[in-house]
Amino acid sequence: MTDRPPCSDSARHRGDPMFGTASAGHRWVLLELAGAWGPSAFLQSPKILDPALGRAIVRRVETAGMRIVAIRRPGRRAAVPRWRWFIVDARPGSETVYRGEVAAAPEFLDLALDGSDGARSDDPLVAVCAHGKHDQCCAVRGRAATAAISAVYPEWTWECSHLGGDRFAATMILYPHGLSYGAVDSADDPAAIVHRYTNGRLDNELLRGRTSLPHAVQAAQYFVRRATGDDRIDALAPIDVRRADHRIEVVLEGSDGPIGVTLAEHMSDPLHSTCAASVAGRVRQFVLVAMTRVTA
Repeated sequence: MTDRPPCSDSARHRGDPMFGTASAGHRWVLLELAGAWGPSAFLQSPKILDPALGRAIVRRVETAGMRIVAIRRPGRRAAVPRWRWFIVDARPGSETVYRGEVAAAPEFLDLALDGSDGARSDDPLVAVCAHGKHDQCCAVRGRAATAAISAVYPEWTWECSHLGGDRFAATMILYPHGLSYGAVDSADDPAAIVHRYTNGRLDNELLRGRTSLPHAVQAAQYFVRRATGDDRIDALAPIDVRRADHRIEVVLEGSDGPIGVTLAEHMSDPLHSTCAASVAGRVRQFVLVAMTRVTA
């Protein structure tokens, strides 16, 4: 424990920019672990999952180049646990969700990682980090956001384990597009973000980025959306990304032709990125240098 304010309170006081901070993830495996999670949901929750089994599941998923997340329904736990799963492809143009259920946790180890053991789902999947043993901010802010969203979308909404970016709690990912959000609990109506998603739109100010895109592209999209007001999820696809003269040059598809965005990288003052961090460190931030129309 420390005498510092919670990391998310400090981040909001500093005005830490959220854009360009979405954790990487092209394909995801979300597994239901109903109950209290330890600091590592899969490795340190022995009342739910044998740690050796959890380690084997994590190793198999990560070896396949996929991200793994524990999920559970918000509210009171059912007397008899269920073992539901989702497999998501979040790559642009390939966005899909497969869902299913196994009879017991050991069957997760043999799950087909292409989703073929289940059925394709056309419903969005809402995952809000409420992993309190990982960070207190996720417990407090995440559970409040989950409650607000699940009141409107109970079938789509899950609490989930650590997503990264604790200082941006409450953090959330909307699947299958992999839209990563922060400070969701600060929205007047967190469920409105999900409603907008169902209409192919996003909330640019709370969006950290799309998990399948490089951080520089996430940041470039933010700046163009802020300038143009274009909030379509599938707009501004990346055409090119390259470094030149200590700058990052990103070219995005625009409705009137390609848009070039020049970014600089800035290192923040030292900060504690989680409540548990014992050492302050600097984090990368993106700064807009220029934005231009690209001509042939």
